[in-house]
Amino acid sequence: MATRPLRPEQFIASLGKPGSALGPLYIIAGDEPLLVIETADALRAAARAAGYTDRTAVVMDARSDWNALAADAGSGSLFGDRRLLEIRLPGGKPGKVGGDVLASMAKQAGESAGMDTITAVLLPRLDKALRAAAWFTALNQHGVLIEVHNVDRAALPDWISMRLASQGQSTKRDALQWMADRVEGNLLAAHQEVMKLGLSYPPGALSLEQIQQAVMNVARYNAFKLRDAIQAGNATRVVRMIEGLRAEGEALPLVLWAITQVWGRAAASASPAAIRHAHDVDRMIKGLPVPGRLPDPWQELTRLALRLTRQSASR
Repeated sequence: MATRPLRPEQFIASLGKPGSALGPLYIIAGDEPLLVIETADALRAAARAAGYTDRTAVVMDARSDWNALAADAGSGSLFGDRRLLEIRLPGGKPGKVGGDVLASMAKQAGESAGMDTITAVLLPRLDKALRAAAWFTALNQHGVLIEVHNVDRAALPDWISMRLASQGQSTKRDALQWMADRVEGNLLAAHQEVMKLGLSYPPGALSLEQIQQAVMNVARYNAFKLRDAIQAGNATRVVRMIEGLRAEGEALPLVLWAITQVWGRAAASASPAAIRHAHDVDRMIKGLPVPGRLPDPWQELTRLALRLTRQSASR
């Protein structure tokens, strides 16, 4: 019977509980690299401590030799050691044969009394199609699911605060917000910057000035998250995100398309002037002159984004 999925921190905490025993099958699903890595590392460490000294890791897709993997999984470790078998499925699509093999392995894990192999299946974020797949249903029924969710911008200050607390440090809300702006969309870099603060300063409270001296600007911006900033009426963040997208070499047509998708949402509608403005920016991107507009299409796109941001803020 499938149980509710665990968050990474719940799973990691459960491994440290006295008397906790490892199960035969684990599913780690998510797109956030740092949290997936930390979760898998915790499982590896627990497996080693429990005597699973051998480890085999494979990357599979629909074209892989799943029958060979099934035979290898059934044969056990070459030297008779207990082992951890990691199956990475980055695309989340094992194909018909792979799906059958995974379902069979899940059933075997559910029926095993003693176990020489712990199997960990690493998947991307669970979408509707993946959740509905028969092979995933089998894995979820017989294994422990750890679902790794991305840390969005609103939750990032609290996440940073929690990580600082784990190394005996703290700071005020304004400093957390400032730091979140610099590491947004790049959780691995956020983790590295937190660790840097732990190496740079002793435990205790950190000032905004101390954090500003140590933290680099490593934010990565997403054109589709720009719409959310526009819809929220946050002009400062909109400008910062557009500057970041430009610095990262994002394609102008994609950014313009993402901005105009705001019009499809209930919170904002396009005025005729905004529609004409968007058409003018599109012409500029194609290299056509537009009288009355700034010569730089990025600057004109910023003006369009701010126009929409003001409309959102006034609603």
